[in-house]
Amino acid sequence: MEPHPAPAPVRRRRHRAAVAGVLVAVLLSGCGLRLETPPPAEPVPDSVEIVRRTAVSDALYVAEQAESAVEALDGDRARLTTELERVATQSREQAAELGGVYDSGLEPESNDGTPEASPSEAPVVPQDVVDALVDASGRSRTAAGTTTDGPLARLLASVGAAQAVSAGRVVAYTDGTLPAPVAPVVPEPAVADDAAASDEPDDEGTDEDTDDDASDGGAASALSLLAAPSEEEPTPTPSVEEGVSSTVPDSDEPAVVPRGLTAGDLRTLIESEDAAGYALRLRAARTSGETRDRLTERADVHTSRGQAWALVAGTSRTEQDPRQVAYTVPRGGRPAALVRTVESGLATDYASLVATTAPETRAVLVDLLVESAVTLDAWGAEPVAFPGLPEQQDD
Repeated sequence: MEPHPAPAPVRRRRHRAAVAGVLVAVLLSGCGLRLETPPPAEPVPDSVEIVRRTAVSDALYVAEQAESAVEALDGDRARLTTELERVATQSREQAAELGGVYDSGLEPESNDGTPEASPSEAPVVPQDVVDALVDASGRSRTAAGTTTDGPLARLLASVGAAQAVSAGRVVAYTDGTLPAPVAPVVPEPAVADDAAASDEPDDEGTDEDTDDDASDGGAASALSLLAAPSEEEPTPTPSVEEGVSSTVPDSDEPAVVPRGLTAGDLRTLIESEDAAGYALRLRAARTSGETRDRLTERADVHTSRGQAWALVAGTSRTEQDPRQVAYTVPRGGRPAALVRTVESGLATDYASLVATTAPETRAVLVDLLVESAVTLDAWGAEPVAFPGLPEQQDD
C-alpha cells in the first residue's frame, strides 16, 4: 500500500507570508509619500482679480487712516470728526461692495522668525487721509478705464468718483491742496479716408443729392468707428505699484472716442447734455448775481458737450439730430436742486456707459462721471458712497 502524500512544507507558507508583508510595506510607504506632499498653494489671481484686490485694499486703507485721524483728534473739531467718520464708513461699504478681502480658506504660512516692523509712532493727520483718498481715487479711475470686466469698471469708476469728492471735502479742513480738478473733454471723432472721399461732390449728381449722401454717409461712418472692439488680446492693466495721478491719469495722449457706444447711447447723451444746458440757462435767466453766473457757466458746458457728442455721432444738424428747441423743465425749487437733478441723471448715464464700452477707450466717460459727482457736491448734494449707481442709494 502506497503511503498518503506528505503535507506542503511549512517553508512555502512562510514564503507567502513574506510576500504579503512586502506588499503591505509598499502600500504603507505610498501613503507616507502622499502625506508628505506640499499643501495646496494659493491660486494665482488674474488681472481682473488683482484690480479688485487693489481697490479693496485702497478702500480699507482709507478707512483705517480716517479712523486713526479721528482717534488723534480725540473729540476736537466736531465737524471734521464727523466728516472723517463718514469717510471711514463709506470706505468700508465700498470695500464690501467690491467683494471684500480675498480668503482662500488655506492656512497662512508660518512665520519664518523675521520680526515684524513696528508701526509708525507719528499720529495720523487729516492731510494723510486726503493723500490716501487722492491715491485711491487715481488708481480706481485708471483701473476703471482699463479693466476688461465691464460691471467692475462701472463700480470702480463710481468708487473713484466718491473718493475724489471725499478728498475735496476733507482738504477743506486742512491747509493742504489738491491736484487740479479733472476737466474732461469729449474727443473729436476720427475721420476715415473713405468718409472724406465720400464728401467730394459727384460731377453727375445734383447738389441736393450730394448733401443728402454726405449727411447719411457721415453718420454711418462715425457710428462705424464706434463699433464693438475686435476679440484681440486687451492691453494689460497698469501694475499695482505704478504711480497714478490723483485726479486724471498722467498721460499726454489725447482722449479717444469710446468704442462700443451705440446709436441709442449717443442719442441719449446728446439729448441729456443739451436738455441740461437748456434747463440751467432757463433757470439762470430767473436769478441774479453769483448764482446766475454759475448756472450760466455750467449751462454752457452742457450745451457744448451736447454738440460734441452730436459730432461724434455724425448727426449734428441732420434729420437724425435729436436736439430740440425746448425741453420740459421742473418748476419751482431752488436752483441748487435743479442742478442736482440734472447732474445726478448725467452721472447715472455716464456710469452705465462705462460698463458697456471697450477698455482703453472709456476714460473720458469715467472722467465725466467724476466731474458730475464733484459738481453735485459743489451744489450741496449729500456725499454718497457710489455716485452714479442709483441701485446702491436705496441700501
